[in-house]
Amino acid sequence: MIDELHARDVALIHDATIEPAAGLTVLTGETGAGKSALLSSVKLLVGERADAGMVREGASSLEVEGRLFLRGDDEDGTVVRRRVSADGRGRVELDGHMASVRELAARVGASVDLCGQHEHQRLLSQQTHVELLDAWVGVPAADALATYRDALAAACDAAAELERVRELGRSTGEKLDEAAFVLRRIDEVDPREGELEEIEAQLPRVEHGEALMAAAAGAREALSGDGGACDALSDAVRALEEAAGYDAALGRWASALRSALIDVEDVSSELRDYADEVDFDPEELERLQTRLASLEGLRRAYGPTMADVLARREEARQVVAAASDGGELERQAAAEVARREDALARAADALDAVRAEAAPRLAAAVTEQMASLEMGSASLEVAQERLSRAEWGSHGPSRVEFLYRPGAGLTARPLRKIASGGEVSRVMLAVKVVLGEADDCETLVFDEVDAGVGGATAVALAGVLARLARTHQVIVVTHLAQVAVVAEKHYLVRKSEGASGVPETTLTEISGEERVAEVARMLSGDTGETSRELAREMLAARGRA
Repeated sequence: MIDELHARDVALIHDATIEPAAGLTVLTGETGAGKSALLSSVKLLVGERADAGMVREGASSLEVEGRLFLRGDDEDGTVVRRRVSADGRGRVELDGHMASVRELAARVGASVDLCGQHEHQRLLSQQTHVELLDAWVGVPAADALATYRDALAAACDAAAELERVRELGRSTGEKLDEAAFVLRRIDEVDPREGELEEIEAQLPRVEHGEALMAAAAGAREALSGDGGACDALSDAVRALEEAAGYDAALGRWASALRSALIDVEDVSSELRDYADEVDFDPEELERLQTRLASLEGLRRAYGPTMADVLARREEARQVVAAASDGGELERQAAAEVARREDALARAADALDAVRAEAAPRLAAAVTEQMASLEMGSASLEVAQERLSRAEWGSHGPSRVEFLYRPGAGLTARPLRKIASGGEVSRVMLAVKVVLGEADDCETLVFDEVDAGVGGATAVALAGVLARLARTHQVIVVTHLAQVAVVAEKHYLVRKSEGASGVPETTLTEISGEERVAEVARMLSGDTGETSRELAREMLAARGRA
């Protein structure tokens, strides 16, 4: 949702700010007042390409700044700043950090849809149609799609494994001889996982067994031998305990020394056990050193780590096995591919069935909304076409596309081929109303949605926009008073001569009598009392006075 948009030196706009409502906001004004400049600002905000022609005449650069609240974003929102200089160079900032236009479009673009301007209509992109259908269906489609994607990933993995096995089977004689040599050399040593680390930890103790044994025995003698630490502590404890009857402080020290004596005796006992366990064995030392040298040789040849050595052995084993098993590995891999493909086909059929059941219902709902917009017998169709297996992707096994039929008996054509801006905008409006909250796009900007509309259709259009504004933020550039009166916020776009003589577009939020006057102008072209009275009645009827 766009919380605030500030544009400076964009086309005819010198400096303007708009704070759209969470629901419906309208922009009105005389033809040529510069409403398109605001739409250009929105395009820049959502990551569309810019050119130097957008910069206001006489200015060195343009700048568009906005704050948006995106779904799942923090409460501070996302701040976007876009600057384009007169020589065409641009700069993008997201929350104060430099970013690319691509990053801006990826983060913000999907949340705003410009309907009526062909540059940025998500609904005109066939790739989004399947996502919109699935979103409208809800959980059944999401579950079926997840199952299909898991099956597709498993089938791809199985196919990759089959290709790997076949590649092994195609090994040349030279490659096979090399693999056999590598396997034989490593198997002769037969290293096991973690063995090198064990030897490296054990070897120092075996190499220095005599010194370790001597150190443990010497320390024990110093502690427990005649006249050692234990004897000295015992004498000290006895002396203090004998004198403690005259001063309690000596008793406390005697207790502390007795505790220390117990610890020293424990250490002495453990040193005795350690010395008994340490055994200098020249044969064991030679065995460990020889084994270490063998492992180090493998590591130098096939490393740098023992994990690399073990991986190289497995790779060589597979090459040798593939050449000698008579094609059994390939048959097993091919059978696995067949199993995975069968599971994928079942998942694809299930996904197609969910979509095929829902597609006519979605089309009927949109067509009903189109009828309410006085679009006659025009209708929407949702076409589903099964693709070849090679074309299956993450979105499914079939192509889903929204088609527009201008009238009964006429050919349905892709939405992107509809020529009329007003017509396509009303179709978009109907689709958006039906999708409701299932549509991830939060902000909708409509231009030309009221082209060629009047009378009962204008009233119907206003009602549909008001309903859409319950689930989306809606910004509408309109010439219809019926639409203007149902808006939560109303901005008036005016063009005047600026201080430098260059025309300047201003945006002003209006209410009260200013709004009455603008609605009156939209109704009859003048602001006389009769037109104003009708404008007041319309605003009062909509509770917007």
